[in-house]
Amino acid sequence: MKMIAIGTVSSRGQIAIPAAIRAELGLDEGAKVVFLMENNALIMKKAERKSWAELTEPLRRAKKLIREDQVVDFIHKMRREERKLHGKK
Repeated sequence: MKMIAIGTVSSRGQIAIPAAIRAELGLDEGAKVVFLMENNALIMKKAERKSWAELTEPLRRAKKLIREDQVVDFIHKMRREERKLHGKK
């Protein structure tokens, strides 16, 4: 579901999340949210309750696939593939 709403930042930096959005996300008082800022856009996501083991599992799996000294080459390879995919040089 897509929703759009406008909020106002208070003098204390607080923003009220519209009731319809709170209901859709199941955000009750005290719920935790995560903020991600990228390219002048702010994304807010409901924080899921996960254990440390669940949060770090992807990192442990990745560690088995690539060594630290391979990271830079891997990043360059992924960027080349992304440019090919989107027709950029």
